[in-house]
Amino acid sequence: MTTTTAGIVFLVVLVVAVAAVHVPLGDYMYRVYTNDKHSRAERVIYRLIGADPKAEQTWGAYARSVLAFSAISVLFLFILQLVQGRLPLHLNDPGTPMTPALAWNTAISFVTNTNWQAYSGESTQGHLVQMAGLAVQNFVSAAVGMAVAMAFVRGLVRRNTGDLGNFWVDLVRGNLRILLPISIVGVLILLGGGAIQNFALHSEVVNTLVGGTQTIPGGPVASQEVIKLLGTNGGGFYNANSAHPFENPTTWTNWVEIFLILMIPFSLPRAFGRMVGNPKQGYAIAAVMGIIATISVSLMMLFQLQAHGTVPTAAGSAMEGVEQRFGIANSAVFADATTLTSTGAVDSFHDSYTSLGGMITMFNMQLGEVAPGGVGSGLYGMLVLAILTVFVAGLMVGRTPEYLGKKITPREIKLAATYFLITPLLVLTGTAVAMAMPGQRAGMLNTGPHGLSEVLYAFTSASNNNGSAFAGISVNTEWYNTALGLAMVLGRFLPIIFVLALAGSLARQGRTPESVGTLPTHRPQFVGMVAGVTLILVALTFLPVLALGPLAEGIH
Repeated sequence: MTTTTAGIVFLVVLVVAVAAVHVPLGDYMYRVYTNDKHSRAERVIYRLIGADPKAEQTWGAYARSVLAFSAISVLFLFILQLVQGRLPLHLNDPGTPMTPALAWNTAISFVTNTNWQAYSGESTQGHLVQMAGLAVQNFVSAAVGMAVAMAFVRGLVRRNTGDLGNFWVDLVRGNLRILLPISIVGVLILLGGGAIQNFALHSEVVNTLVGGTQTIPGGPVASQEVIKLLGTNGGGFYNANSAHPFENPTTWTNWVEIFLILMIPFSLPRAFGRMVGNPKQGYAIAAVMGIIATISVSLMMLFQLQAHGTVPTAAGSAMEGVEQRFGIANSAVFADATTLTSTGAVDSFHDSYTSLGGMITMFNMQLGEVAPGGVGSGLYGMLVLAILTVFVAGLMVGRTPEYLGKKITPREIKLAATYFLITPLLVLTGTAVAMAMPGQRAGMLNTGPHGLSEVLYAFTSASNNNGSAFAGISVNTEWYNTALGLAMVLGRFLPIIFVLALAGSLARQGRTPESVGTLPTHRPQFVGMVAGVTLILVALTFLPVLALGPLAEGIH
């Protein structure tokens, strides 16, 4: 079987598996977020945190709860990292020192579901920090994204009310009923595949078959690996992330990891369709995600398998930075899945991709990671794009735009447009400032277009809460830790505030009856329009800077 054929089989089986889980998992999540009954464990948690599960919240109260919970999480993780040397299960041979700037960057990174790492995990963070700090944030940051998505859907469903649900109920249910059960099963599968799970506090030095020595660090890896993928987090226990054999041992575990990345984001549209009372609406959103993902994966496979660009010319093939046990095609699928979502995990190094292949990873993130996007954030991002599309369609026919029985007035379109413009502003401003400062340009491993791509990738990844990086850039500096930390926190919470404000505005409306002039939003015509609007808006925004970076490198 040729590499291309094996890659196609790998991809087809993955698509079939994601399609198979779409309905049952989506229906299950619908029941989780619409059921009024609380388990005994949930009631205990509500009492401990002082939350009333029966109380509803307006969009402002919901947003304040999100921000307060996240602020406390940042403070806890920041302090935990700085005092880890005095705690149990700390590494006996720590490498990179944990400075306040690095601790700030890491705390912001994991709380915002970005999981950007400016350090080597196995030589910097102790096991207690990995488990009680980083792994916990992998769970709760993902649950926050799903909670906000559910609040936004309620805004579309409810009429003449300002209530969007209860953040604390949504947070607890997302963790206990969705993320935790799936993670337990996933951990057992990865352990069966060879991922490690221990509490070794120092690295083992072993003799190799060729007479040399090799240092093997251990730790609680499998328990963090699953949730980093399932929750579209991405932060790896090891610096090599999912390219490390202790995190991702074989080709079939590589397939499992990609499946974990995609299963919740592609199933949430089904839950959305059930909540609005029309599953066809959910299928339409899933179809838009699928179309964009198909285009992206096809281009990525084409560019990588053809070995086009300056890197293969220098290295001899597109295998530079790619694990041999995975190969080019399977690695390309992983890279596409991790940047189409907000995961950011890697099983190969994007800095070594072909110039156009690297551009696809950036463009995936610049789309807003909506195909299918992060857990929760992908759904509400795509729904905002659907609202922008009905506005454009309304301008074409001279009618007030409507979506799911709600009128899109100037207030709603201003909120939706502001939501869309936040991340491009952060990406382009951050890149421009970094490139204007000689000291920050010195952090680039390469000069010319590829050096620009390294900086552009960093701010694209941080602002879109992805967390992956072009490996050449050195970012463990006070300036980059601060600047990228600001990009992460603004790129996470400003969109959440605007999407909740939009949900509150929609919830206060009544329902507008359909008429002959109402645009059907469940048909192929609308699916194509949303996909087209998404691609065009992003292309117009980022094409100039991409032309200076990966496109210039590709035609060099």
